[in-house]
Parts: sequence; structure tokens; C-alpha cells
Amino acid sequence: MSENALAMITVLLLAVAVPIAILIISNLLGGGKHGGTPSKFLPYESGISQTVGTADDRVSIKYYLTAIIFIIFDVEAVFLYPWAVNFKLLGIAGLWEMLLFLTVLLAGYVYIWKKGALKWD
Repeated sequence: MSENALAMITVLLLAVAVPIAILIISNLLGGGKHGGTPSKFLPYESGISQTVGTADDRVSIKYYLTAIIFIIFDVEAVFLYPWAVNFKLLGIAGLWEMLLFLTVLLAGYVYIWKKGALKWD
């Protein structure tokens, strides 16, 4: 058996043995599923000991729109920072490209403003 095959078999055995060992040790030390009092199995969220309602309640679309708009303008900041750091290196071509990028973003901002996506009614 070659050294490479022996190394691969060793890694494979470790990849199987380590997770199994971790699960067994965790079960022994943690008490398994039946450890603890019944109150430990109740849901707890944000200081409220008893939750009300179900998890499949509908959420208003305005939350998703706000999140998407936030991500878009957050990505804008991610692109602006390296451009500002390398402004001298990029020269006038980099300036025009960034102005085009900002113009497209501004057009998108005006569009969502006109559509009323920023109104919280």
C-alpha cells in the first residue's frame, strides 16, 4: 500500500471517528434528550417565557422590501470604499465608472421612492 493511500485512509477514518466520538461524549456529558426539567424544553425568546401564536404567521412585505433596499445600499458602500482608497490609481476613468454606478443607484432610489416602497403605512 502506498503512502498516499495510507494517508487517505487515515484521514477518512478520522473524518468518521471524530464526529462519532464528539456525539458520544456530548451525549454522555449532556444527559441526552431526557436530561433536565420540562421547563428547559419550553420556547424562550427575548425575555418572554411563553410565545404566542404560530411560526407560520404572514409577515408584511414592507419588511422584506426594507431589507432588500438596505442590502443594495450596503453593497454600494462596499464598492465605494475601495474606489475611494484607490482614487489616485484609477484616475479619471475610475471616476466616470463610479459616477455611472452612482447614477444607476440614484435612479433606483428615485424609482423605489416614487413607487412608495419607502412609506411605512
